[in-house]
Amino acid sequence: MPNIHLKNTNKTLEVEKDSNILRNSLRYGGEVPNRCGGGYCGTCVVKIEEGSDNLDKVKPAEKKKLGELLDDDYRLACQTFVKGDVTLSWDEEFTKQVKRRKVQRVNS
Repeated sequence: MPNIHLKNTNKTLEVEKDSNILRNSLRYGGEVPNRCGGGYCGTCVVKIEEGSDNLDKVKPAEKKKLGELLDDDYRLACQTFVKGDVTLSWDEEFTKQVKRRKVQRVNS
């Protein structure tokens, strides 16, 4: 079974293969920030520190929200499923920047 290591909380969650990062965080108290769960708000943006090859393909909602940030191993936890071990982190200031991207697009 894959492990999701959350650097911010120093927790490691043992999870089912092909399971969702955000759902596992909610289920096991991992504390990944979240709001909508649908790939719209950007609150659950995480940096994949290790194991990016152990994730499923990037979803259209992630491409729309994150754009070029995907190249730097950022993903939306609500849209991402694990196939093997991963280590991730998040930054509240960076999350605010990602959330503002949505506002800028709407107002453009």
